[in-house]
Amino acid sequence: MFNLLGDQNSQDLSDEEVLYRSRSEPWLFSILLDRHQDAFLRKAQSILHSPLDAEEVVQDAFTKMYLNIERFEVREGARFTSWAYTIVINTALTRYMKRKRMGERVVALDPEYEQHVGDLVEHNAQKESEDEIARVLEKIPGHCAAVLRMHYLERWSHKDIAKQLGTSVAAVKTRIHRAKSVFKKEYEATSGRRYAFADDSEGEVKLIEKKKEL
Repeated sequence: MFNLLGDQNSQDLSDEEVLYRSRSEPWLFSILLDRHQDAFLRKAQSILHSPLDAEEVVQDAFTKMYLNIERFEVREGARFTSWAYTIVINTALTRYMKRKRMGERVVALDPEYEQHVGDLVEHNAQKESEDEIARVLEKIPGHCAAVLRMHYLERWSHKDIAKQLGTSVAAVKTRIHRAKSVFKKEYEATSGRRYAFADDSEGEVKLIEKKKEL
């Protein structure tokens, strides 16, 4: 595990104060390790039932906490432990699901983690889909990617895009239609799956929706 020493004069700081000051005084972060490492290990062990995996998960979780200090919202009532336990649990469940996919024998999860798993699977699927879309947009011509981003991801109307590009609404609709064809062709060539763009009757845009795999 980590082996860092905190400033003895900083031991009276709250967890939240330590985390905040760690942005500019990174050596203080070790105080949080000293305070919470054992409890986090017990939590990870309760999910993974493997001391080695639990130790690796807690190391990963502390690394994520340090790298994402800016994401912790400093406000009244916000507690470091709530934020940190969420990271530990999600990291442990990600490891658990990976082991299960690889066919390793795992102990059944306690019911309290079932909702966490559902939320995590949904989040990971959404993140994977967003990353996939981003990779395809990077491969297609810039003018095609631009109108698709504006219309389908940033939800600009045809009228607003036309105003931004200095062209007509009809021209924008034509550009989007052509860009969709380019995107679909690239996506299907890359992933082997089809992609559908879902527009409702009012012309407002929903998120890009994936059809079932071929």
